[in-house]
Amino acid sequence: MTNTWMDIKNANVILVMGGNAAEAHPVGFKWVVEAKAHNKAKLIVVDPRFTRTASVADYYAPIRSGTDIAFLNGVIRYILEKGQVQHEYVKAYTNASFIVREDFKFEDGLFSGYNEKEHKYDKTSWAYELDDKGMAKVDETLQNPRCVINLLKHHVERYTPEMVSSITGTPQKQFLEICEMLAATSAPDRTLTSLYALGWTQHSIGAQNIRALAMLQLLLGNIGMPGGGVNALRGHSNIQGLSDLGLMSDLLPGYMTMPKDEDLDRATYLDKRTPKLLRPGQMNYFANYPKFFVSLMKAWYGPAATKDNDFAYDWMPKLDKVYDGLRVFDLMHEGKINGYFCQGFNPLASFPNKNKLSESLSKLKYLVVMDPLATETSEFWKNHGESNDVDASKIQTEVFRLPTTLFAEEEGSLVNSSRWLQWHWKGADAPGECRTDVAIMSDLFLKLREMYKKEGGAFPDPILNLHWPYHDAEEATPEELAKEYNGKALADIMDPNDKTKVLIKAGQQLSSFAQLADDGTTSCGTWIFCGSWTEAGNQMARRDTADPSGLGIAPNWAWAWPANRRILYNRASCDPSGKPWDAKRKLIGWDGTKWGGYDVPDFKADIPPGDAMNPFIMTNEGVGRLFALDKMAEGPFPEHYEPFENPLGTNPLHPKVVSNPAARVFDKDREHFGTNAEFPYVGTTYRLTEHFHFWTKHSKINASLQPEQFVEVGEALAQEKGIANGDRVIVRSKRGYIKAVAVVTKRIKALDVAGKRVHQIGVPIHWGFTGAARQGFLANTLTPFVGDANTQTPEFKSFLVNIEKDTDGKVPAVPEATASATMKTADAGDVDLGRRGWLFGRKRKEEV
Repeated sequence: MTNTWMDIKNANVILVMGGNAAEAHPVGFKWVVEAKAHNKAKLIVVDPRFTRTASVADYYAPIRSGTDIAFLNGVIRYILEKGQVQHEYVKAYTNASFIVREDFKFEDGLFSGYNEKEHKYDKTSWAYELDDKGMAKVDETLQNPRCVINLLKHHVERYTPEMVSSITGTPQKQFLEICEMLAATSAPDRTLTSLYALGWTQHSIGAQNIRALAMLQLLLGNIGMPGGGVNALRGHSNIQGLSDLGLMSDLLPGYMTMPKDEDLDRATYLDKRTPKLLRPGQMNYFANYPKFFVSLMKAWYGPAATKDNDFAYDWMPKLDKVYDGLRVFDLMHEGKINGYFCQGFNPLASFPNKNKLSESLSKLKYLVVMDPLATETSEFWKNHGESNDVDASKIQTEVFRLPTTLFAEEEGSLVNSSRWLQWHWKGADAPGECRTDVAIMSDLFLKLREMYKKEGGAFPDPILNLHWPYHDAEEATPEELAKEYNGKALADIMDPNDKTKVLIKAGQQLSSFAQLADDGTTSCGTWIFCGSWTEAGNQMARRDTADPSGLGIAPNWAWAWPANRRILYNRASCDPSGKPWDAKRKLIGWDGTKWGGYDVPDFKADIPPGDAMNPFIMTNEGVGRLFALDKMAEGPFPEHYEPFENPLGTNPLHPKVVSNPAARVFDKDREHFGTNAEFPYVGTTYRLTEHFHFWTKHSKINASLQPEQFVEVGEALAQEKGIANGDRVIVRSKRGYIKAVAVVTKRIKALDVAGKRVHQIGVPIHWGFTGAARQGFLANTLTPFVGDANTQTPEFKSFLVNIEKDTDGKVPAVPEATASATMKTADAGDVDLGRRGWLFGRKRKEEV
């Protein structure tokens, strides 16, 4: 989120696309209700289904799944054509006036620089024209045809209301009425906030869905404003925390990136990642990248990371490519991975093409699953009667199940959508021999290190020299880890204004990432968390609800990264002179000597408004980008590309380039894409309020609320297929099938798309073959193995299926032979201890 959950109450208009907040985020949705009740806000919902969120909306419009960019580009065209943009904001705070290189082009669905063989772009032409000092050229008059704003106008010309309606299925009248409501928020005293979730990210064009909305918000002047912003609704705190802490294959903590093969030394690595400014007087905060990186290495390797060994840079792994989940399972499927460590993750249920995943896991030598519950992944070898499933008798994968504690059985911090780090305390002891993830990982590390000490190894240095300063080596406390993430001084830090005065003594906690150094005198596990546990104590544990602003800032409730800032880019809430655009929503302002107010200024506090520096201090040019330069894999402007399985079989805008040309696709998976002739209906997945992902089907209470798998079918399609409410149906895709109960509903209407009648089918995700709920099928059996070009997030939200009545109506049971695999404790006996013991097992041929 650029803003916060509480800030939603300040909006005048709320747009929910790519999400269903009332259903999937029912607690946070209270702030939408607050906005409607006390701010007379209008709630707009655009969704393939009439959802619980839509049921309380002021305006609902249907849309074909996978066509959000066409819709949003149409809105951008509308506001540019009508002149309903926040002109002063756009001119001062975006790159609208920047001049793009002459060789940048877009033609027939492709931007300049596309390499068809490699399915990726050379982005050289996606850049500004530079002057002799290396600064980007601008035209303040906006007359140059190569200005970003003029290129954008040209790019969205094709997205007329007629074309948008034809692609999306949204009736033209409804589309135009929504355009009018959104355009009205270009006034400085009105704001639009947007809420999205996996309904946008889980597409082969997912990152560009979000970018299109960000561009719209920049044009309307709603970034940095209370009641504005682009707000991602995280499904659970782990999602925000895992990216913050760098738990993606190409990330380091704090959104730094892993070195690559060609980054031979630290200087090369840092030079590539430390920004070069593109306008005079600007500041990109990642200019501090060397400080963040060296402080991280000191946290990891302590005294062993020195200037003489390049701060242990050589001990860092170097990537030849990004090893995201899709790539890992593809390599596993090719037999190129021997073992897989699965911690807090149920990929068999949550990654695409379940049958490919089953085959992949079957080729391992060992699989380790750390989880509080028995997951489908930990029992992948059970044949549940699904098509194309593996032959359990041929599986030699050894499965180790290590039961862990739940969040309520341990102490620590959680990070929510608002970027708040909130400390929580242990609520109950874990059952049996369950242990924390930290204890299990500590044991594994200590045993590995001991083996390296005794036996040696090809490259022991990173293991032998890892800094391990914890009081109890076998399990670091949450407090120790939190302090390590925050960072501390390793030598006295002097006051920059008085070199004789010690600001922070060696060994003391840091209070700000501004104190980090690149000379090895500071350590910090995650620079964005610096300030969360200072010498003043645990800032995450604060529970002061005072809100002097009345805007939902509550600065002393928990702690928000970065720097306890609640609304990002809040300098943009003021005009260039430092005066708030809307006096009733004052966040910060210039008081004549410094920036101050209710929030922490996202800006250098002592830089006067008249100076050249601009609000967007994380870009090289200081402004928000309507043209994304080289940051996006498939183009600097969002473009409508069809899902890889789509009901039209073509793209109405450019038939030569139907789907995202840079998406994550493996060649062998292309043969598993279905066609609209064989699979004529659009399937989409989603969540329910009554269940939390795949956890709560283990709870009898939740299982009784939603006891078994169902799919939603529109009345027109049900009548066409002879399906009645409550019938059992088979839903098929090119990858396999599921069986479920049909819920015939008015909530999903057929749409008129490019001269065709398109039906959509809703597939909730929560069931599988473990837990207390009635055993069923995994919804991801149906979904294609393809991902977004930037994040590699799978395309779960739009794929092709067929549906028919299940004539026998039976739900397949787990065959007795394959359900008899034993799990063994470390000492003796065939016993399934559930969460109460350390489980080790192998699915052996002789046991079948």
